[in-house]
Amino acid sequence: MNKEVLGTTLALLTAIISGFAIPINKIFVVDMDPMIFTAIRALVVGTIFFFLASAQTKFHFKKIKKVSWKWLIAIGIIGGGLAFLFYFTGLSFTTAGRAAFLHKTLPIYVTIFAFIFLKEKVSRRQALALLVMLVGTFILLSAQINPATFWTDPLFGDLLVLLGTILWGVENTIARYAMLKEESNWVVSFARMFIGGIFLFVFAFSLGKAWILLTLSPQQIVNVIISTGILFAYVFSWYWSIRLINVSKAAALLLLSPVISLILGVIIFSEPAPALQIIGSVLILVGAVFVVRIKSELVTGV
Repeated sequence: MNKEVLGTTLALLTAIISGFAIPINKIFVVDMDPMIFTAIRALVVGTIFFFLASAQTKFHFKKIKKVSWKWLIAIGIIGGGLAFLFYFTGLSFTTAGRAAFLHKTLPIYVTIFAFIFLKEKVSRRQALALLVMLVGTFILLSAQINPATFWTDPLFGDLLVLLGTILWGVENTIARYAMLKEESNWVVSFARMFIGGIFLFVFAFSLGKAWILLTLSPQQIVNVIISTGILFAYVFSWYWSIRLINVSKAAALLLLSPVISLILGVIIFSEPAPALQIIGSVLILVGAVFVVRIKSELVTGV
């Protein structure tokens, strides 16, 4: 299997995992502080990737194979720390539906940053396919948001969620840069999760939330373990995929996740599938077909 096919397959797998996580979370609801919840999962997953990096690349703290520590720290703080902080804070001031749509605009920022800073080639066909998928996403999620007020009356929480999403775009671009410099995806995954988890724990502890760790029930611990396993699978497939293909292409394929969630919701919970959601899903799938067939290239021809 060549790099393009494997990377595309891994990006599609990431979208499936992301879409699968939403209905699963309806079953395994974790009733705890989202910052502590995210920090616990990040540290556990980061630790696993540290051992994977050690086994695969002879990685250790005193020596980084290809890139400076400053880039790895930036990946962890920006993507694993600040982005989550802004996102969860914003979520408390807006609705879940508005936040979900704003998060799905991530491929826009990734594509812009990758084109400018990484010199990724973005063809007209790719740009058009991304636009079709974004329109489909808006239509699919329109049942959860009020399109009229979404643009005319933005909430403070919307701006924070948007800022967090843009920061994830920055982090994905830096991660792709590190791997273009031939850094291992295992090392980048470790930096993203472990450093981000430490950042969130420090911030949470500064707010006096340390006591939450001592009050976890057995059911909450089980739920955290299940959710951590899903997160590990997501990080594993995502960072491996953007090592192999353009991050702008991989990010566009993530827009398939709400379609997966819709299908699983119908199958698992017998949820209805209104006509607008079906139309939106079809547009996303049509755009994805074109994105899958795009070859990852850099403007420089590399």
